[in-house]
Amino acid sequence: MRLAPPLTIALFLGPVAAGLAGTILPAFGWLPALDVRQLSLEPWRQLLAAPGVGRGVVLTLASGLGATVLALASAVLIVAASHERRGTRPLRLTLPFLLAVPHLASAIGTAFLVAPSGFAARLVSPWLTGWQRPPDLLTLNDPFGLALTFGLALRECPFLVLALIAAESQIASGGRLAVARTFGYGAAEAWLKLVLPQLYGQVRLPLYAVLAFALSVVDMAVVLGPTAPPVLAVQLLRWFNDPDLALRLVAAAGAVLQLGLILLAIGTWRAVETVLARLCRSWLLAGPSPSFERALRLLGRLAFTGVLGTSILGLGALLLWSVAGSWRFPAALPSQLQLASWAAVAQDLSWPAATTLLLAALSSLAALGLVLACLEHEARTGPKPRARVLALAYAPLLIPQVSFLFGLQVLFVRLGLDATFPGLLWSHLVFVLPYVLLMLHDPYLALDPRFLATGTVLGGAPARVFWRIKLPLLRRPILVAAAVGFSVSVAQYLPTVFVGGGRWPTLTTETLTLALGSDRRLAAAAALLLALLPLAALAAALAVRSPRLRHGR
Repeated sequence: MRLAPPLTIALFLGPVAAGLAGTILPAFGWLPALDVRQLSLEPWRQLLAAPGVGRGVVLTLASGLGATVLALASAVLIVAASHERRGTRPLRLTLPFLLAVPHLASAIGTAFLVAPSGFAARLVSPWLTGWQRPPDLLTLNDPFGLALTFGLALRECPFLVLALIAAESQIASGGRLAVARTFGYGAAEAWLKLVLPQLYGQVRLPLYAVLAFALSVVDMAVVLGPTAPPVLAVQLLRWFNDPDLALRLVAAAGAVLQLGLILLAIGTWRAVETVLARLCRSWLLAGPSPSFERALRLLGRLAFTGVLGTSILGLGALLLWSVAGSWRFPAALPSQLQLASWAAVAQDLSWPAATTLLLAALSSLAALGLVLACLEHEARTGPKPRARVLALAYAPLLIPQVSFLFGLQVLFVRLGLDATFPGLLWSHLVFVLPYVLLMLHDPYLALDPRFLATGTVLGGAPARVFWRIKLPLLRRPILVAAAVGFSVSVAQYLPTVFVGGGRWPTLTTETLTLALGSDRRLAAAAALLLALLPLAALAAALAVRSPRLRHGR
């Protein structure tokens, strides 16, 4: 148990630190692998002179910040409105399944929904719009990144809702809300003014992780984002994959720029937080407003319906296209159904699917073992600063993948792990482990100590208490954490591209390739298969219940 914390930190923070070093040095002209050993600013000059970079930076900031603001506003409205009547139970039932859908599958479903010939246009044509042909509207890959902003906000809103609900469970909000109700406040307004200011500090790190992801996402940007020019992360991937190896130095400089943009965005966000906190003091002290309460309830219900409905429609569009035969616009449903696409996917993607399953299973099990060992060590050695542990867990999530994966690839080449399965597994573990830790940290340390004391009094050694009492009681949280880790591994794109070297294709890499092709049916079947794997894992985890033990008195 003593070696678990340093080993865990070395396994998931060591590659990040080494990867950053391996990216920063080439950004300043030092890459011995290409026989470049002269420190200079030439990569930066080439980067700044490259066409479309300035526009790509603007698009990156606009779409990333816009999506984060929209996702946070929607999440706050949803949680505020859920305190009225039925509470958060409907959210708790639907959120895990929305979160389990990989980003790429969600992006493809959104693309099939909002495209000019997509499912949304078909549902309202021709009876409402009069369209007999797809409209000449750039609703997908638009030059302003609106489709990407919408897709990112749709995908990240459930995560922020879950973060708010989890944070609220750590404070006694019921009494505050009850007192506020006696002063005439509605449930939604009371939550917004009394509870949210206390919760915000606890969800700051998840929010920054969402912001960092939105500013550096690649797979969703390829499907939904602008193309000429693309956002910065997509352009960097093109340079990294270019046959001209000299562009690797320019790409490394761009990766450092990407990291700087995220730090700038987080710093700006923090400054805006401070300003808004001061400006809202008088509003927080103002009396109740029945009209504001009604507006909050309405907007919260609309936000929840919009997020859930759009997600379901996107998955429905994938399902229909995966079995569609002839489907001409503006027909709302296919005129023919067939399974040819599924047969082709089953034949062509059997090896990538097996690789995906093996990677996800091994990385989630390895992460689970390391996290349980760390938490057990923390429980035995006494209370420690939990915020520091969680901050370390968020480190790989706050740093854009493209900013250290190139350096990690260089490191793996030196270690002989590049394009090998162990190297690919290690790269997935870097991203799986933080999520497993975040899912298990609070349930593990919140376990009722009376059960453990009873086992110790009855003569059980610490190891026996761990295996016979702790693990059975935490069976469901452990399985859910494993399912989340499984889902994270399934969704990994950039680690597979950089470290896999094209020798270990997964469902994510193959699905993105099909999404860029002309056959919607194959892309839909692959995306649906990609979504079904984590959904099945999560459903199996939620179906298991922990034993209910009662402490005798």
